[in-house]
Parts: sequence; structure tokens; C-alpha cells
Amino acid sequence: MAKHVADCTTLHNGVKMPWLGLGVWKVTDGEQVEHAVSAAISAGYRSIDTAAVYGNEEGVGKAIAGCGVPREELFITTKVWNSDQGYESALQAFEVSRKKLGLEYVDLYLIHWPVKGKYKDTWRALEKLYKDGLVRAIGVSNFHVHHLEDLLADSEIKPMVDQVEYHPLLSQQELRAFCRSQQIQLEAWSPLMQGNLDNPTLTELGKKYGKSPAQIVLRWDLQNEVVTIPKSVNEKRIIENKDIFDFELSAEDMEKINQLNQNKRFGADPDNFNF
Repeated sequence: MAKHVADCTTLHNGVKMPWLGLGVWKVTDGEQVEHAVSAAISAGYRSIDTAAVYGNEEGVGKAIAGCGVPREELFITTKVWNSDQGYESALQAFEVSRKKLGLEYVDLYLIHWPVKGKYKDTWRALEKLYKDGLVRAIGVSNFHVHHLEDLLADSEIKPMVDQVEYHPLLSQQELRAFCRSQQIQLEAWSPLMQGNLDNPTLTELGKKYGKSPAQIVLRWDLQNEVVTIPKSVNEKRIIENKDIFDFELSAEDMEKINQLNQNKRFGADPDNFNF
């Protein structure tokens, strides 16, 4: 189990991906995102997760360029947006993202949402980018089990990652089991429930371990072997979020958190979204 902020899981193609990263959803391009990314890298984070639709790839790129850490030590994720899905358009969208980031290659490129009738063509584009060496790993985001099964039915390369909404109120047991059986790494977005951490169980466990409810949740992610990318623009919080490698939740306390599941989403349902 991970003992340090830069510790990695190994994806099924042998690429190493950090267990903990910084998410930059809803972080403004320019100074705000540059500061957040720089603070995270200074604190020891090596994984940054952005997306074309976030509109902040340029700021992420600037922070990477100025961070002083060798490129090969960083793990940069971005995603193709829904309006760019399809074979040719996804290839073009990748080029735009890559240029904005100022990178020769991207570590992980994801299909952002399973757009009906388009995600298979988009996946073929990702397979090409992977074969061409422009991306070290490819994956999907917000794919349910049935989307994955559909994709696996006629894809050449299996997704390395599925990034989904995952937290104590939405513990995605079926999806987690399926991904594990297929060697697809599950990754959590909105792991901190968009700040809805006021929960008696999490408060009680926080007191028991001398940690914040957020740290309890992030530790639960790691012990469930789920990569996690909490978002923050606050340097103190960014540092606090990585302070989760010096304790371990007991099996009994893990189960207490597992029991909180309500299948509650704070984001859209991948079977029913309109963007």
C-alpha cells in the first residue's frame, strides 16, 4: 500500500500512475490554476488531472514548465470533450490539448463521457495516439460496466483507467469489482463529495485517527485501491490532502465507511447526461 505522496499503482501496460493527484476542475485558467499546480508539485504531488473542457490546460502547462521537476517524473492527464468525440475530431482535439499544455506527450488521455454512438470511434483515435507514442496510457471517464463491456467487445486495447465519481456515498461496488477483474484502474473524481463531508461516521473516525474527515475519505480511497484526485486551490488544503500516508484505517473502520453508500451522485449520471 502507498506510503508516500509519489507512490504509484502500475497500470496493465506497465506504466506507473501516482495514487494521489491534484484535480483542477472549476479552477480558473491563469494565476489560480498556475498557483494550485505549483503548490501541489512543491508539496510532492506528481500527478495533475485536467481536461479540455476545464479551459485551464494552458495554465497547467505553464506551471509544469516552471516547476523545476523533470517531465518524466510527472503524470499529466487530460480528456477529450463530448463535442470533439469521433475519430478525426478526437485526434484534432488531442493536438489542441497537447499544444496548450506545451507537452510532447500526455501520460493519460481519457474519453470524458460515454457519448452514445461516438465513444467507439473516439476510442479508436485514442488507440492510434497510444500506438503513435503520443500518450503513455489511455482510458475512459464516467463509464458504467455496460459501457465498458460495449467498448471491450471490439476494441484492440483495453482501457487502462476508468475515472468516475466515487466517494463514501457512491461506492460503486459493482463497477469496482468489474474493473478489478479486467485490470482497469479505478480513479475517483469528486472524492470529497464536493465538500459535503459533514457526516457523523467521518467525524468520529477523524477524531479517532487525529485526521480531518477529508483525510479519512482519501485514505479510504487508497485502501480500496482507487486512485484519487482531490481538487483544491488552497495551498494549506493541498498539503493537508496529501497527509494521508502515515496512518491506516482498520478493516472494521473501512467497513463502516463502505456502509455509508447511498448511490448518491453530486454529478451527472453517465446513463443520463445532456452535454
